[in-house]
Amino acid sequence: MPSTPVSRQTLSFLKRRFEEAGIQPHTKFGQNFLIDLNLLQLLLDSATIGPDDVVLEIGTGTGSLTALLATQAAAVVTVEIDTRMFQLASEELYRLENVVMLRLDALKNKNRLNPAVLDAIRARLIAAPGRRLKLVANLPYNIATPILSNLLAEDDPPHAMTATIQKELAERITAQPGSKDYGALSIWFQAQCRVEILRIVPPEAFWPRPKVASAFIQITPDETLRRRIPDRKFFHEFVRAMFLHRRKYLRSELLSVVKNRLGKPEVDALLAEMNLDAGARAEELDVDTMLALCEAVRKKFADTEPPVVAP
Repeated sequence: MPSTPVSRQTLSFLKRRFEEAGIQPHTKFGQNFLIDLNLLQLLLDSATIGPDDVVLEIGTGTGSLTALLATQAAAVVTVEIDTRMFQLASEELYRLENVVMLRLDALKNKNRLNPAVLDAIRARLIAAPGRRLKLVANLPYNIATPILSNLLAEDDPPHAMTATIQKELAERITAQPGSKDYGALSIWFQAQCRVEILRIVPPEAFWPRPKVASAFIQITPDETLRRRIPDRKFFHEFVRAMFLHRRKYLRSELLSVVKNRLGKPEVDALLAEMNLDAGARAEELDVDTMLALCEAVRKKFADTEPPVVAP
């Protein structure tokens, strides 16, 4: 593995590098740099990177975390959208032969990852037998949800995703039924993964200081859980539709989801068969129940298009 010295991402280091380059952090791209070195090490240690791992990093920044990852991983694919930051990181990383730098948007759109990113990952995974993908990143707040969700939608998702995200998002991902944070995102992740908040990270651990707290989260896809879902695309759309009108009762929400496909008698019969209270709300259903409801609806729609989601 590379033995190139790694710059320590301290506040003084960042300010000096930015001053030398004549630039400032760009709020548009959610550039908040982790300056607590102990927490940076915790993020790295929690990811448990090994010599067979290909690491995806979204948000290269100055390249400090990238360089640390490169000392442990088989390869690192790191993505940076900001031209200025890409140049800054290039000056730190150019000696590291196992680092692939991409200057582009990691997302093609909110529902799809950039194919160039996926191609770069695949090339490194097939370069040697036994390789596996992991995401390790200090994710910009504004893209954390689509990055994590879209990676999980892939047929071959990362072996694990260890990331810094907004605390509020971490709480939504790990929320339990009946809580204010429980929703489609909670179900999407918990139906397929083991999820854990590793550490709450205060704003002062970053520069510039964000207005909200962050969290280290670890998301570990579980193939046994994923096999319970015959059609992940259908499941994703169904769950999102079931939470479009959060305060609606279950019967009304389900009728909205399956409108023009099933009538009231069919919906009432389905709820009765599953022993579900028509006056409950979607947020009261645990993951297993929502999975079962989705599959019951999917079978009703066998050989037809997925249900139309009301705008």
